[in-house]
Amino acid sequence: MPIKNRFSELHDEITKWRQDFHTHPELMFDTFRTADLVAKRLKEFGVDEIVTGIGRTGVVGVIKGREQTSGKVIGLRADMDALPIKEMTGLSYASQTSGVMHACGHDGHTAMLLGAAKYLAETRHFDGTVVVIFQPAEEGGGGGREMCEDGLMDRFNIQEVYAMHNWPTLKEGEFKIKSGPFLASSDLIDIVLTGKGGHAAKPHETIDTTLVASHVILALQSIASRNVDPVDHVVVSITSFETSSNAFNVIPERVHMKGTVRCLSEAVRELSEERLISIVEKTAEAYGATAQVTYKRSYPVTVNAEEQTTYAAAVATKIAGSCGDSSYFMGAEDFSFMLNERPGAYILLGNGENSAPVHTETYNFNDEIIPAGCSWFAGIAEERMPLVG
Repeated sequence: MPIKNRFSELHDEITKWRQDFHTHPELMFDTFRTADLVAKRLKEFGVDEIVTGIGRTGVVGVIKGREQTSGKVIGLRADMDALPIKEMTGLSYASQTSGVMHACGHDGHTAMLLGAAKYLAETRHFDGTVVVIFQPAEEGGGGGREMCEDGLMDRFNIQEVYAMHNWPTLKEGEFKIKSGPFLASSDLIDIVLTGKGGHAAKPHETIDTTLVASHVILALQSIASRNVDPVDHVVVSITSFETSSNAFNVIPERVHMKGTVRCLSEAVRELSEERLISIVEKTAEAYGATAQVTYKRSYPVTVNAEEQTTYAAAVATKIAGSCGDSSYFMGAEDFSFMLNERPGAYILLGNGENSAPVHTETYNFNDEIIPAGCSWFAGIAEERMPLVG
């Protein structure tokens, strides 16, 4: 099952869809235009059922195969939202929305799943049901969680679920995947340290929160170096540091810090949360300051089921000739919420070795990989639910 000829025929059409999505990016749950176009396309394709408003602005399409004897239902998911980044690509179809761009390729994911949906609705060469899932708010909003909480899996009786992400640095059209923990959990840290402000010339009369915060940042790195087993994985990053004064000669009363914790297991996640709160509070106490720590669980670890990973890799191998073993990544993905409810797999598709990184102002999805991505989505349906005879 190499790249399907039908996707070569549809390549230009799907590319136009993708570039239109790129020109009109939308953030988080505000994917109204994108969702409306997706629903209209699915209607044009003749899918059997279209449901909107799942997970606020999510769209679901149901496509029944020629036969229903298998009783299988497979979910295929794509994300639709963009990022709050000012585009600097100079493309003819660059973003027309100020400060917003498709800097992660979700425009390509949506277009490829639409292309697969069109083909599957035309051919219906499978025994079972395909549920195509178009999800909002992957970039921090938890759209996957919202769709699951709206009953996505049970309502459509989804038994397995699959998704794909383009990946810069991988060769164009190359696939990679990993069984088990694949992408990290992502938790959010918000810390407010309060001491006693004063004149910079009289530090002995103050409780210097800048000093306290500096010791906190250094101490937090001991979670990875001294609390977590070296063979496990954890990243603790403080990414924002703001004092209550920006004067040259004032020791501030408060420091506000933000950051993130990334882990590849729930056990390490539990330990990291416990140690972080303790370290911040005890370090502040040691210097006479107080600490308010808010630790918010965000995306869980993305865990590929072993059996479904094998299926996903086999389909990719038929398309590209091989499917390599990927390494871990400490980025997060809210497809994890769907994988927590149903077994499935998340695969990477190379965007090209010279591609700009995702989440940068010069990134662009590579339209040349569209036929491979569409073929993989369609191949999952046909290989997991084959027609007999």
